[in-house]
Amino acid sequence: MRVPFTKMEGCGNDYVLVDGLQVPLPLDRAAALARAWSDRHFGIGADGLIVLGAGQRAPVRMSMWNADGSRGAMCGNGLRCLARLAFAHGHLRERRFPVETDAGVRRVELLDDAVRTWMGTVTCAAPRRFELAGRGLELVPGDAGNPHAVCFVDDVELTPVVELGVALQRDPFFPDGVNVEFVQSVGPDRLRQRTFERGSGETLACGTGAAVAVVAARARGVLHGERAVVELRGGTLHVTGDSSTLAIEGPARTVFTGSIELPE
Repeated sequence: MRVPFTKMEGCGNDYVLVDGLQVPLPLDRAAALARAWSDRHFGIGADGLIVLGAGQRAPVRMSMWNADGSRGAMCGNGLRCLARLAFAHGHLRERRFPVETDAGVRRVELLDDAVRTWMGTVTCAAPRRFELAGRGLELVPGDAGNPHAVCFVDDVELTPVVELGVALQRDPFFPDGVNVEFVQSVGPDRLRQRTFERGSGETLACGTGAAVAVVAARARGVLHGERAVVELRGGTLHVTGDSSTLAIEGPARTVFTGSIELPE
């Protein structure tokens, strides 16, 4: 059996998307398929697998797995890609619609050159001190439907993102792992960010991480106003609204389409 897929990316955060409304995919095999298809040498190459399906509380549903096969509850960049795919495949006629995710229902809106997604309630806790890889770091725990930790740094390019990100996955404060944002303030309405995602390693972008970083930066007093720009290695996201109505806006692009043999 060959499975049609669409490789898509949002600011370089790339995923293999399968339209499960057109071709049913055995979800009990999705974790293994995510590992195989995400491999950048022997597979399609991606940060994970996303399956478009029917929702119970919304017309469509997003189910996602990280590159290591672990289940992801929410993904801002992946959600934008899924919204674009669902509309392109004719499953919805309106350009603004809800999508069910493991983290709840999220609203999306297709714009001419971008997709806007509302993130639900995004929260940050008080900063905590951690000892990681032989150094002390202050991190801000956050939540956007998935766990985050924000670390403010002077220069993201000089930060050992992978070393610190790996170390934090073993910390007992985050028993299920955590997405780690390393954030640099570069202006009153602008941040620069690198992210280590649990289950995928360092990625070129993280949409939920950008939302959490904005909330943390506002609490820290280094970001002002309801509109912010977050510079990521793979592109730029625009974040608007307050912590209960945050929306991220950015690209969602098809890289290529194809089909792949479903392993026996």
